[in-house]
Amino acid sequence: MPRANLTLPLDRRQLLKAAAGFGGVAAGGLLPFAARAVVPRTRIDVHAHLIPDFYRKAVHAYGVLDASGEPLPDWSPSAAVSFMNKFGIQAQVLSLPEPGLAFIPELTERVRMATELNDYVRDELVYASSVTPYRGRFGGFATLPLGDPRDPTDVAAARAEAIRAISTLQLDGVVLYTSYKGVYLGDSKLAPLMQTLNALKARVMVVPVAPPLAPPDPSGLQIPSSVLELPFETTRVATNMLYKLVYLLYPNICWQFSEGGGTTPFLSFRSGLLALNLNPDVSSYAKLHFDTASATAPATVASMRKVTDVSHILLGTDFPYTAALYANKPEGDPNVELNESFSAAERQCVDRGNALSQFPSLAKRLALG
Repeated sequence: MPRANLTLPLDRRQLLKAAAGFGGVAAGGLLPFAARAVVPRTRIDVHAHLIPDFYRKAVHAYGVLDASGEPLPDWSPSAAVSFMNKFGIQAQVLSLPEPGLAFIPELTERVRMATELNDYVRDELVYASSVTPYRGRFGGFATLPLGDPRDPTDVAAARAEAIRAISTLQLDGVVLYTSYKGVYLGDSKLAPLMQTLNALKARVMVVPVAPPLAPPDPSGLQIPSSVLELPFETTRVATNMLYKLVYLLYPNICWQFSEGGGTTPFLSFRSGLLALNLNPDVSSYAKLHFDTASATAPATVASMRKVTDVSHILLGTDFPYTAALYANKPEGDPNVELNESFSAAERQCVDRGNALSQFPSLAKRLALG
């Protein structure tokens, strides 16, 4: 097995290749449609990302990579469909990955980009014409033009786009990031947005971004943020929201925390010990939903199952960031290791049933074909 050279900085895809024990792969690492047998498409992947070319150009124009300092991976709708076909995935629910839109300083430009992204998701993917190969293959979380929660105008623009995306565009929810310019989601500055999302009964996908202040790296290995800091940021925001009573104040919001909720399930009891006089309701964690992207190990799943019900655990892959990890896996089941944690009936719920019950608009579209 080749060893990773840990004396040099690695990005998340290089680490996945090293962990899987294989070298370079072609973009997406997937065989052409004609070279593969047909795999029944029954799964629904609720954690996958879109990176359209016009967004990539904007990121490059502003001289950023992504919030973790890594380049954006290759993505296209056809590559996503090829990945889904290989692993029996009927549909992916897409969200914009880090860095989101906060890197754009002008509110008007963020609004324009959010509008373009959400219209693209609706017209080209979620509600694609029947003449395209994408009809029935995608759902979508809307992108909001939020940059600085300290500016009430920013928050108002985010509220307006949330209403348009859910009520008019009929998208499946919205994506929020763990923090915006150091302001975490539990902050009272975001209360007007939370009130709007609560009124919309929105599903919210929480995606981690790098912490506002980069922690020291005593290892000297230049470990990417995706390895430790992103799961820790998810934990920080989940705990922040617990203590700010977000889950209790806005009970109609359905919260989906990516990648198993970071370390939230493992540390849920410890979070309660910190209550002191604040007395947060730690049982609120049981209401949260978690996806399995990069969280399929038995120990990780065991922590999730101690905190919440199986009905709140959904399949996620983090494609295209994990394309290298999945490239040499055999066709069919993308995460065989989940069979160690779930019975056959439970696995069907995680792979499909839970998504159908929690994404009613997606379920309706899939039924219509």
